[in-house]
Amino acid sequence: MEVKLLSEHYDKKEFRHLEGYQKLGGYSALKKALKMKPEEIVAEVKNSGLRGRGGAGFPTGMKWGFLPQNGEPRFLLCNADEGEPGTFKDRLMMERAPHQLIEGMIIAAFGIKSQKSYIYIRGEYYQPYKIVEKAIEEAYKAGLLGKNILGSGFDHEMDVYRGAGAYIVGEETALISSLEGKKGQPKLKPPFPAVKGYLEKPTIVNNVETLAAVPWIINNGAQGYKKYGTEKSPGTKLFSVSGNVNKPGVYEVPLAYSFKDLLENECGGMKPGFKLKALIPGGSSCPVLNYDEAMKATMDYECMSQMGSMLGSGGVIVIDDKQCMVDLLNVLMHFYHHESCGQCTPCREGTGWMEKLSSSIGAGRAQLSDITLLDKVARQMMGTTICALSDAAALPVISFVSKFRDEFEFHIHEKKCKVKGHCHAQSHH
Repeated sequence: MEVKLLSEHYDKKEFRHLEGYQKLGGYSALKKALKMKPEEIVAEVKNSGLRGRGGAGFPTGMKWGFLPQNGEPRFLLCNADEGEPGTFKDRLMMERAPHQLIEGMIIAAFGIKSQKSYIYIRGEYYQPYKIVEKAIEEAYKAGLLGKNILGSGFDHEMDVYRGAGAYIVGEETALISSLEGKKGQPKLKPPFPAVKGYLEKPTIVNNVETLAAVPWIINNGAQGYKKYGTEKSPGTKLFSVSGNVNKPGVYEVPLAYSFKDLLENECGGMKPGFKLKALIPGGSSCPVLNYDEAMKATMDYECMSQMGSMLGSGGVIVIDDKQCMVDLLNVLMHFYHHESCGQCTPCREGTGWMEKLSSSIGAGRAQLSDITLLDKVARQMMGTTICALSDAAALPVISFVSKFRDEFEFHIHEKKCKVKGHCHAQSHH
């Protein structure tokens, strides 16, 4: 059952513009927030249990609480660099409800006492970029941004910054480097951005969906938000569903909703002639679940971690029985090899090695020992690098090979694909 806390008005065209957004209750949360004390806002978000919706699932209010009380200027950055394959919910949020994001950011900025924020948007998102830019302009004209917002004495400036097509800048320290005009490469933590981030000042980086949830929480209270989801995963989450289902798209459901219901009720089941085979629950870096696991899975942080996968950014990739797992892994490995920034040796070399191995297995040019080697390379990449890209490439490998080993072996023994006879992995060569 969809519960539309954030996406209630996404189907209405006028919701994209200031006038329509305000007609439907927009900016009422900001008015309420500006009458509160900043620490009350942080406390409310903390009590709501809202967790970061960009992938890591870290408690938002707790993150805000890490800012040092040293009187230094601080920055709020919205991470709109949505580059995780399988994920497209932030794009929809910016296209359909740019003011919801802007309102959430102004409230968050007031809560953490920041006078400057940036929305870092991926370069490929040209349409959302234009929409968000226009919405910021409307907000300035209406006195919702700039000096003395709504007569509250609070000043805040907001800008949009476009990336240039690098997946790696979705990692917060790389995003900060890129925003500073440097090469978008991750930095070692600590210091964490909350202590020393953009321009070496305290900085909070939150995802689009995280910030867009803030107005609802301020309007309806932490307890109202906690009515949905579970104790450890409260609220709703937007899931981007792709694959051979009847109705792919973005759906907002309470956390802990079962995948089976999401597939059958929201997505209208598998397309005729296709059966469910496997599930990637949270974007391409999350370990794959087989059919039995998928049918038992609930869409929340705890269940996914118990199953050895992750909820991630909510990119639900539905894999059907006509897909070859060797082929799919090769597509993923090509992506991670291409997107590695090359700073850490295990990731720079490991991603290339895994792509070579998965492609030679697919092409029937490998030996059985190469499956073991592929798994071994992946395991040796885990936890050895500055950021999580190395792990993000290794996790799918370990899970694909352990759960669908028969398909890898078939490619090697028979020199053809177990599922399709002939697949994309072979046609490369």
